[in-house]
Amino acid sequence: MSNPLARRGRKQPDGPRATFRSLLPYLFENRPVMVFIVVLSVLGSAASLAQPLLVNQVIQAVEAGHTLTLLVVALAAMVVVAGLINGFQHFMLQRAGEGVVLSSRRRLVARILSLPISEFDVRRTGDLVSRVGSDTTLLRAVLTQGLVEAIGGALTFIGAVVGMAIIDPLLLGLTAIVIAVSIVVVGVLSRRIRAASKAAQEKVGDLTAAVERGISAVRTIRAAGATEREVTEIDGHASEAYRRGLDIARMSAFVVPVASIAMQLSFIVVIGVGGGQVAAGSIQVATLVTFILLLFMMIMPLGQAFGAAVAVNQALGALGRIQEILDLPTEDQDDHAALPAPAVATDDAITFEHVSFHYREAAVRAVTEADGTVPGTAAAVAVPAVDGADARGLPGARTASRPDGDTTGTASDPTVLHDVSFGVRRGTRVALVGPSGAGKSTTLALIERFYDPTDGVVRLGGIDVRGLDRAELRSQIGYVEQDAPVLAGTIRANLLLGKPEATEAECVRVLEAVNLSDVLERDERGLDAQVGEDGVMLSGGERQRLAIARALLAAPPILLLDESTSSLDGINEQRMRAAIDAVTEDRTLLVIAHRLSTVVDSDHIVVLEQGRVVGQGTHSELVQTTPLYRDLAKHQLLV
Repeated sequence: MSNPLARRGRKQPDGPRATFRSLLPYLFENRPVMVFIVVLSVLGSAASLAQPLLVNQVIQAVEAGHTLTLLVVALAAMVVVAGLINGFQHFMLQRAGEGVVLSSRRRLVARILSLPISEFDVRRTGDLVSRVGSDTTLLRAVLTQGLVEAIGGALTFIGAVVGMAIIDPLLLGLTAIVIAVSIVVVGVLSRRIRAASKAAQEKVGDLTAAVERGISAVRTIRAAGATEREVTEIDGHASEAYRRGLDIARMSAFVVPVASIAMQLSFIVVIGVGGGQVAAGSIQVATLVTFILLLFMMIMPLGQAFGAAVAVNQALGALGRIQEILDLPTEDQDDHAALPAPAVATDDAITFEHVSFHYREAAVRAVTEADGTVPGTAAAVAVPAVDGADARGLPGARTASRPDGDTTGTASDPTVLHDVSFGVRRGTRVALVGPSGAGKSTTLALIERFYDPTDGVVRLGGIDVRGLDRAELRSQIGYVEQDAPVLAGTIRANLLLGKPEATEAECVRVLEAVNLSDVLERDERGLDAQVGEDGVMLSGGERQRLAIARALLAAPPILLLDESTSSLDGINEQRMRAAIDAVTEDRTLLVIAHRLSTVVDSDHIVVLEQGRVVGQGTHSELVQTTPLYRDLAKHQLLV
């Protein structure tokens, strides 16, 4: 097997290449503001172009001995007007830039939270966070660092060129040669900056993912004495991001002085040639001064355009990463194309009919390319997948795309469930039991439509779940994961996640039902007490009970519990079972059983082994007919 660390340096497939056209919807989503900014640019350009003409008039008036009052006032007025316009335009550009960032973040967050669960199996959380935070910020630079200003500056540039052509075509031609060379240089560098910017943003994504992983597992890392190793690893990502940033800086360092060099060379040429023409009497001093001012008017927007080229190419590098996510289909995007099986009449709340399932090919390929294994094999479980974690086994090192530890599958056959058939009658309690990795959690995931079966049909009330709206389907199901997360925030916020309209009395009642009333008593804020990041201020059992309380509060007709009492002691388990018994009366309960005490009270038990149903029946029946179940029951622990 190859070193798992080696695959971090493996070149990832290039995402979609963003073009300037793909950037336009972001820039012009608020057209009235953009039009107003462009109008300000035009007015600012007009005020700027008027200044050389007024200077020309002032010089001629001085030479003729005429009064200068009106001309000086007009010149001062143009300077003030141009300054005010530029200041207000800057504010509007900043405002528009923040609007672009806001809208892009809204769009990206909405798409990320709507992606199929399978996408989260193969993507790193930190990298997704980086796209929302860092990548979208670069879109602001397109506006605030010169693009719209360059549009207005183009008018100044054109006006200056026209004026210079009228004054002296020869001087303009000499200036144009210098400018043409500078434009070619900037054009070549800009293409390289775009590629370098995308690479830099990818490295920032790697860094964010590594930091997120380290923070989320900080207790385990310290307990394992791995702090220094984690710091070294994260430092490596930071150093790589630094080096990529330096690549951009080096290329930008060539772009920045180009405008300055072009201006200085043009100025030298104009002074040399124009000075000779003044000495020869071909042009007047006022004309030469006006030409020089127009030269400055032409070079300044050229510098803005060069700056805009750098900003745009950096933004396009980031936009490619943003578009990669926005181009992914949402969870329900292709539901209209599904061909659900015809509905059938049944007394079952849930039915599995010859269901087989294997995880998405991309997830399998993500591991096999790196390690020569498939998700689910012993080797694949030992080696973390695409989270960027190493083989130390620390939290954050996921096993490719298995929910809650289902690891059924072999290198030759990655199928997790094989021809699974069973029914859960309405109002009954059914237990799923079997060794770790038998496919139990995957079974619940199929009911929730986190995934769709590869073959066969999963029915809810006789209806193929693929024919139900996902929101409608999930409104009928309460689902408590094996390691159900507690969200950072308050106890109230966690409870109201599934039933936002619940009253305070209902919240208190359900907490009492799961024996969590002491959590309210130990903090004067009660329901508004903070639980900390990932519920760190609660014990493991309290976190599990809070997750169950969240599901019980919504009181759906069907409850799916994935080893929901595994972290509870005997007393709390008994209380929890009593609470579940009370709330599940006349409801359907499908539970992945961890303890024998949970199983024996079930109306029906389904035994899974290596993704296959090897036995069904009551406890007493299975003890007689199913060796695997008899062995599990003998050890009093169903794992």
